[in-house]
Amino acid sequence: MKIQLSDHFTTPRLLRFVFPSIVMMIFTSIYGVVDGLFVSNYVGKTPFAAVNLIMPFLMIMGAVGFMFGTGGSAVVSQSLGEGKPERANQYFSMMVYVVIGSGIVLTLAGLLFLRPIAAAFGATGEMLDNCVVYGRIILSTLTAFMLQNVFQSFLVTAERPQLGLAVTVAAGVANMVLDFVFIAVFQWGIAGAAAATAASQLLGGLIPLIYFLRPNTSRLRLVKTRLDAHILAKTCINGSSELMTNISMSLVNILYNFQLMRYIGEDGVAAYGIIMYVSFIFAAIFIGYSIGSAPVIGYHYGAGNYTELKGLFRKSLCLITLWNVVLTILAVLTAQPLAQIFVGYDADLTALTRRALTLYSLSFLFMGHNIFGSAFFTALGNGVVSAAISFLRTLLFQVAAVLLLPLLLGLDGIWLAIVAAEVLALVITVYFLVKKGTYYHYI
Repeated sequence: MKIQLSDHFTTPRLLRFVFPSIVMMIFTSIYGVVDGLFVSNYVGKTPFAAVNLIMPFLMIMGAVGFMFGTGGSAVVSQSLGEGKPERANQYFSMMVYVVIGSGIVLTLAGLLFLRPIAAAFGATGEMLDNCVVYGRIILSTLTAFMLQNVFQSFLVTAERPQLGLAVTVAAGVANMVLDFVFIAVFQWGIAGAAAATAASQLLGGLIPLIYFLRPNTSRLRLVKTRLDAHILAKTCINGSSELMTNISMSLVNILYNFQLMRYIGEDGVAAYGIIMYVSFIFAAIFIGYSIGSAPVIGYHYGAGNYTELKGLFRKSLCLITLWNVVLTILAVLTAQPLAQIFVGYDADLTALTRRALTLYSLSFLFMGHNIFGSAFFTALGNGVVSAAISFLRTLLFQVAAVLLLPLLLGLDGIWLAIVAAEVLALVITVYFLVKKGTYYHYI
């Protein structure tokens, strides 16, 4: 039975609706992990470290897609809730076209500055060459990657989360199969890993684009539109939290890598890269839930269905609290086998990774509420509060922690920096959720 945004959402119905988005994000994270496994085990730890060193820059370049996806889906879903489908399609189309133009410009800029930026990150010699080879291939499909990020949100708004899941699975399977073919069989090394990822991004971005260009039965399709500066600005402000989250995470990753290069060198960067792969899988549950539930929240807020909004808020908090506890326990228990899978060929690096992952995993106790809190305010159209939570959580608190805690705790301080940042961010998130509850009628 088809679930619509206008439905009453019991907990089982809510879980069924967000399930494709959660699986989609988990699967996206898993095929990123497979990428890392092939590079680490077939190409070596120096290329693996190079991928993790340049990846934050590549993610910054693609972050615009997240901004227009989350900020735009809130604007479009509220228009649908207000009973204005034609306007919703015009807004949707404008955002997709702007993303395509932005992707072309950012691709050219990225190719121009790739080598000096990799050098500024500390890459030299073979590591620098690997960064450039990997980065150039990934940047060639940057526009498709940005579209993939946009459509992850809009396919949910269009009430087609299953299509979003199918596209993500297809892209992920292609990436994993091509990783094996290009790296293990053809032995193309780091270029093969980049080519496999680029191919998956083309699939993930172009299939939904074709779907929305053609007549379809969903709530959305691409139509002729015009540039609306006011709506564009509203979208950017509303989605600024997700833009800030992705840029901040990338900047913080750069800082982590810099600190680790200072303390223990290349092994530290490799260990942190493994932590990032693993944490993406766990955080994907919270991110997927937020992506899946945001259009529902935006729709009912736009329609003035405040009783439904209160129920969605209450159910979300209960689900996320449960997942916080379960995922933390699971992450701690799997730290050793995960380290063994990635770098079992190096005993010292395995031990380092196991301890790092165990300490880092404590952050999952608090992470879910912070991710949902930011996305919740985006769905309500309050980009300022959403951006404040994201900025403090992913940039200010983490930067302060990763600079100060190592002075007190040494290397362990780097791994625990994320925990301190999430605890501080939870205080801010709870403050805003309580303060804004009566204004938005969810309390």
